[in-house]
Amino acid sequence: MAQILIIDDDPAIQRVLKKALVAEGYQVEWAADGYTGISMAEALRPALIICDWVMPYMDGLEVCRQVKANSRLFTTFFVLLTSRNSLEDRVRGLDNGADDFLSKPIEMSELHARIRAGLRIHQLTNDLQHQKQLLESELSEASDYVSSLLPKSLEHPIPIQATFIPSRQLGGDCFDYYWLSSGELVVFLLDMSGHGLGAALPSVYILNLLRSQSLAEVDFREPVQVLQALNRIFQMGTQGDKYFTIWYGIYNPQSQKITYSSAGHPPALLVSNQTDQKRSLSGEDSVVEIKPLRTQGFPIGLFAESLYVSQEEHIAPGSSLYIFSDGVYELSEPNGQVWGLSRFIELIRSLHCQVLPTLSQIQSALIIENKSPIFQDDISLIKVQF
Repeated sequence: MAQILIIDDDPAIQRVLKKALVAEGYQVEWAADGYTGISMAEALRPALIICDWVMPYMDGLEVCRQVKANSRLFTTFFVLLTSRNSLEDRVRGLDNGADDFLSKPIEMSELHARIRAGLRIHQLTNDLQHQKQLLESELSEASDYVSSLLPKSLEHPIPIQATFIPSRQLGGDCFDYYWLSSGELVVFLLDMSGHGLGAALPSVYILNLLRSQSLAEVDFREPVQVLQALNRIFQMGTQGDKYFTIWYGIYNPQSQKITYSSAGHPPALLVSNQTDQKRSLSGEDSVVEIKPLRTQGFPIGLFAESLYVSQEEHIAPGSSLYIFSDGVYELSEPNGQVWGLSRFIELIRSLHCQVLPTLSQIQSALIIENKSPIFQDDISLIKVQF
């Protein structure tokens, strides 16, 4: 049977409550003051506490506050025993964490009814907590699985770094980069709508389609063909209302040009340091130029008739290309505003003005801006150093 803790400095109340509850088969312990009661609660972790409101040294409200603040006791159902019946007093009790009230003098039928109701709620809360832990465990496993599928950093012939920080809910980010047999580099990043397994699983499906080059009659050197094919096979009407954004590019080392196309995705950022001889001789800092690379196009899956276009950009030696999901800049500020893409661009600019930054330095700066290492959305960021 459930364990109940009585906290009351009145021996008569203790005896009455203990006798009534033991007769119902409950395991009952008691404490004569709030300090002892809190210590016993931490040791016993009872399902339910009945605590007198008015006690010396520590009143019932303070006991309630401390119990509810304890992560090991927050599911314990807390009943305040009181002769106060005013609305104001009950509001104070609820504001301090009380779950229910029991009025003095104690009516035994009411006591047993409130105990039964409290224990039902305690059991439901425990069940919900258990399901929450199972869900978090599954999301953690899914996060590890997604991380295991993503590519490792490359050093040759072109250095590529990537970072993936899954959110607590797990989003739908996936990315890859690899060399085609023709000697061209493929790099893409996609972001599935929603969170949880419902976003992660279709994202992995698209990742595998692109990685295995399993789209029929598609030249994977042509970004437009890739996006059109994805939009044909992935429509939200048949995919649980899911859609995704994507940035897809092909870099040709011989021509030093990248051909790219995007579907509702944030722009990639091409960063180059322009230093002429006069500025170098005078000791002035180089000018950091950032060019957003983005094409028009709806996210994949929204409209079957969507059309996509590609663009081409020359890549100067020493340039850096950043491809990312919107999680890197959709950071909530204390005033409720979103940090924003323009702020992220300025962060990249400021870091490049100092030194060629690593992804670890950018990640650290994002954590500072977010004021937490835990983000609301997945953080995916690729850096290609030409």
